Amino acid sequence: MTTAPHLPDLTLPQMLRRRAAETPDHTAVRQKDFGIWHPLTWAQYHQRCRNFGLGLGTLGLPERPRIGVLSDNRVEWVIAQHGTNLSGGVAVGVYATSPANEVAYILGHGEVDAVVCEDQEQTDKVLETLAELPRVRRVIVIEQKGLRAYPRDLVVPFAEVEAAGAAAPGDAGAALDRTLDAQTLDDIGLTIYTSGSTGRPKGAMLSYRNMRAEAIGLVERLGLDAASTGLSYLPLCHVAEQMLTNFAPIYVGSTVNFGESIRTVQDDLREVAPTHFLGVPRIWEKLHAAITIKMIEAGGARRWLFDRAFRHVAPDALTPPARRPLGRRLVFGLWYLVILRALQNAIGLGRARLCLTGAAPIAPGIVAFFRTLGLPFIEVYGLTESTGMITGQRLDHLVPGSVGPPIEGAEVRLGAHGELEIRGDAVFAGYYRNPDATAATIRDGWLATGDVAALETGEVRIIDRLKDIMITAGGKNLSPSEIENTVKASPFIKECIALGEGRRFVSALIQIDPETVGSWAETRRLPFTNFRSLAENPAVHQLVADEVDAANHRLARVAQIRKFHLLTKELDHDDDEVTATMKVRRANIHRKYQAEIDALYAG
Repeated sequence: MTTAPHLPDLTLPQMLRRRAAETPDHTAVRQKDFGIWHPLTWAQYHQRCRNFGLGLGTLGLPERPRIGVLSDNRVEWVIAQHGTNLSGGVAVGVYATSPANEVAYILGHGEVDAVVCEDQEQTDKVLETLAELPRVRRVIVIEQKGLRAYPRDLVVPFAEVEAAGAAAPGDAGAALDRTLDAQTLDDIGLTIYTSGSTGRPKGAMLSYRNMRAEAIGLVERLGLDAASTGLSYLPLCHVAEQMLTNFAPIYVGSTVNFGESIRTVQDDLREVAPTHFLGVPRIWEKLHAAITIKMIEAGGARRWLFDRAFRHVAPDALTPPARRPLGRRLVFGLWYLVILRALQNAIGLGRARLCLTGAAPIAPGIVAFFRTLGLPFIEVYGLTESTGMITGQRLDHLVPGSVGPPIEGAEVRLGAHGELEIRGDAVFAGYYRNPDATAATIRDGWLATGDVAALETGEVRIIDRLKDIMITAGGKNLSPSEIENTVKASPFIKECIALGEGRRFVSALIQIDPETVGSWAETRRLPFTNFRSLAENPAVHQLVADEVDAANHRLARVAQIRKFHLLTKELDHDDDEVTATMKVRRANIHRKYQAEIDALYAG
């Protein structure tokens, strides 16, 4: 167990300035461009952030601007964020995958004064809805390709803002320093909009006190230090990536790597070989599916070795290596040398001291798979309103089904209907321009999470979202997440939406994983041309039926799926079926597939 650290009583931008002074030549971030990694030291990192903050002052913006960032992860994202904060402003992140109408809502509700856009595609989203954004005075663009004809009084290159800041007079720099000196831990530095799975996204205001508290928890629970390295790839407008790209690294001085693009994550992982890695459940499901595909394609001796290794190692998956008897350690060591080490290196996690899953429930079978693979795998729990991770398992005490005890400085309790409530410095400052929602969420200092949980010997076990609990016609309370995650442990199933509210039995809408099912079909020479033809193949329907039957054996009888419908298209953000973070919009799905649902219960 890591000792809880005492971190300086400084805001994040104040800590960035100190980091640049104390360890100026240590590597802070690395950016990969055209296959080459380009490092920035802490001194260089801070200077670029400072230049950007000073450059904002040349654009005619308010004194403490609110700056939107609409981009995939890259070093300019964090330079924009920290530069804004150094100048006393607030950063507002927007998902790069969001359509123009969602972008306009967040920028408008967030009262953004200027927007940093990655490229022409993102710039066009802003310009398309500019009439709805009267506060936006400038669009600052990182990549200039295709922008020659755009209005220069509105669209300005990111590099020019930095250059203007670098050339700013001394009195401007002195004014920025005075603003930074006066900053307090209770100032707001970041607004993160929730995914909006049941309505319009809400802007969660995070103070520097929240960020510092989260950094303390991350260091205590995850053991992060100056030698830690991470890969930044999850969207930076999500709190999960903020905590591991910004909050903890700036306080402890660790290194963050930005890959070339979201499409190169697998290659980047292998090159970086990070010491810690956070994957949302969908990432782990994809890695699980990728390994499954490789084993299907390999066949023969390699498939036999893989299956045999997992059979021999699986019984020790929950036992920390130091506590295993010598004989069991030798068994793992043998299979590690034969095949497990190669698999770990193939996915880029051979040097990982800790692998995390969070942000959504995960199938127990997926957890067991990666622990059997030998990865130091833990489950964590948190939400935007808790500034990220608020509970997390400890490697030396893994309790199946739990998300661990609360982090340093946090308290948990159960409220009405078993709802998990949280108190501590990590609890957010409230929703921007939404006092009613704030009052409904923070009650007497306790954050109501909306999640039903159980507390067992200090460990937290999440059951489901309070609003998602199903009550069948027979009066049984069921957790859709438990059913769905049990089914999604199959590498052939990408999405499962359990149905049963007010019904006689449980049914489901199921979406196949096109990659694994496609590989499976090819090995059997089953013809298909697209997703629909693959999903409608009778052999695929039988494959899914067998996977559902296997999952049912792990579920209580009342929770077992009796009927299912295979979706003939992938759920899509643009069709308003999932959020930007790929959370299912249940109400929309129920409405859109009402005919298919009714057919499941007909007769």
